[in-house]
Amino acid sequence: MAFAEPPGWYVISLRPQGGHASLRHAASAQGARLIALSPWRVVLRGDDQARQALARALPARRLLFTSPNAVRAAAALLPLVRRPGQTWIAVGSGTAAALRKAGVDGIDFPSRMDSEGLLALPALKDLQGIRIGLVTAPEGREVLSSALRERGAEVLRADVYAREPIALSTQALRKLRTLDAPAALALSSGGALKQLLDKAPADLLQQLRNQPVVAASARLQQLARDAGFAEVELAEGPLPRQLIAAMARRFR
Repeated sequence: MAFAEPPGWYVISLRPQGGHASLRHAASAQGARLIALSPWRVVLRGDDQARQALARALPARRLLFTSPNAVRAAAALLPLVRRPGQTWIAVGSGTAAALRKAGVDGIDFPSRMDSEGLLALPALKDLQGIRIGLVTAPEGREVLSSALRERGAEVLRADVYAREPIALSTQALRKLRTLDAPAALALSSGGALKQLLDKAPADLLQQLRNQPVVAASARLQQLARDAGFAEVELAEGPLPRQLIAAMARRFR
């Protein structure tokens, strides 16, 4: 679709394929447009191995879901039912909302929606001898999983969905090479950043490193700096409106 006038600025999104709607909406509210540069797509697992891992995790005293995709994938595999004495925990408000939609209420989640915020929750403080069901994806939340084990928990991990790498969109690459307005990269996943570094053509990667980055956490901010991005700002949180608000302040 062609536009008569360029926007005030662009948001470069690394969200999974088909997962840009909330970021696009937040950008539009600030007079920006979105360039979807998905390095992967989400694939819900339906195999016996995933189902068995989830069946082992669901009876644990603590159940921790790391994304709305984890909730949807788990609910497609097995019924999500709270057992007596359990504490159900979500990484943030979006994941908690997905659990409520799946029929589970009374979810704990942090105001700071990242691994550090999760680990500050009272339910995750004293974990000696406690089983925690971690419902997530492969290669996700390794820092969190290690921290839980260090606190004495037995982590029962259930990888119920996968992030499948895909080629970067040629249309998005073309748009980035012919930008008609300033742009900033929204960073909410270290894995997505690694995929971008591995896949982006060298000339475009250098261009991206010269664009400002807004990171959802201090850990991601440092990852971007270590990867050679010159200007990396920390957003107040990982929500689309928080990422976009930081960009809007910069471009104003």
